[in-house]
Amino acid sequence: MDNAESLIFVQGCWKSFPGKTRDEPVHVLEQVNLEVREGEFVCIVGPSGCGKSTLLNIIGGFLRESRGAVRVAGAAVEAPDPRRIFVFQENGVFPWLTVEENVGFGLMSRPASERAERVEHYVRMVGLTGFEKSYPRELSGGMRQRVEIARALAADAEVLYMDEPFGALDFLTRLKMRADLIRIWQAEKKTVLFVTHDIEEAVQLADRVVVMSRRPATVQETVTVDLPRPRDLDAPGYLAARDRIFAIMGMDVHGGGAGGDPL
Repeated sequence: MDNAESLIFVQGCWKSFPGKTRDEPVHVLEQVNLEVREGEFVCIVGPSGCGKSTLLNIIGGFLRESRGAVRVAGAAVEAPDPRRIFVFQENGVFPWLTVEENVGFGLMSRPASERAERVEHYVRMVGLTGFEKSYPRELSGGMRQRVEIARALAADAEVLYMDEPFGALDFLTRLKMRADLIRIWQAEKKTVLFVTHDIEEAVQLADRVVVMSRRPATVQETVTVDLPRPRDLDAPGYLAARDRIFAIMGMDVHGGGAGGDPL
């Protein structure tokens, strides 16, 4: 991929944390290279604990790489940027604010009429019309995640960093949220970098799936998923991409390792 066309550019990224002694650091990431174009939906998968979230936090500016280069929109990442918003698994909505107040939280500097218009637009887009005055405690987990997504979109974030945002939801709610996220992404064309442990989820959502190795993690392979959306989960192309990712990770489709043992 041409670096000049990339919105997110990671080159030779290493990350180590202090170990029990100064001479035994914990190496988490090793020589990670990654590029994401503007408007792409890219998923990162890999074994549990391999460093997927660490990489996302480095790209988002919450951690600094030990070595290497990390740039977004041509500039080195030094700190979090309000133009790039995180959506986490544990919902980050403010419990003391209503839905409309949460969605409009990043718009306080804008005129009241514009703020109200954007809040109404994105509340409707995520399917929460009628719940504007509700508090998070009155909403389901999936609805709270919708509030987070609406808040990020209303603030006109150019990038959404999503760290297993549907991981705490039940199976049917996850399926619905995936379908809704793709619908919203197709309408908004934001750049999305999405970490998940769920290979099925990654293949359903992504333009490309970045497969990471065990720790210290590097990128093993990037799988392009060139299939129309919404995706047929029984289609040969979908199954081939899914099985390819399982094979890269040394797993079969039932989650077992090559020897039949789980990873």
